[in-house]
Amino acid sequence: MAAAAAAALSGVCDVDIDPDGVFKYGRRSPAPLASAADIYDQVAAELEPRGFRCRCLGGGRISHQSGARKIHVYGYSVGFGRAKHSISTEKLKARYPDYEVTWSDEGY
Repeated sequence: MAAAAAAALSGVCDVDIDPDGVFKYGRRSPAPLASAADIYDQVAAELEPRGFRCRCLGGGRISHQSGARKIHVYGYSVGFGRAKHSISTEKLKARYPDYEVTWSDEGY
């Protein structure tokens, strides 16, 4: 069963961020997502039909400056609290190894 779960998870993207700008944690959609709850609803709608149970562990914001090759993770979600930015930055560093990726608990 663990092998099946690992195989299913291998098809789930760890990181999917906008190419530039400041945005809330989440995935890109055709229209801007207004809140962490919107992002959660979108991701859960994609994953739950595939057998995954979803739970939001917090949120924040991401500043992505592709020209400068910098990503900064910070802040919190009003509805879900602060994510563990250290974990988020590790995922981002794996996806963007040639970037400077930083985080802070400061800001909203």
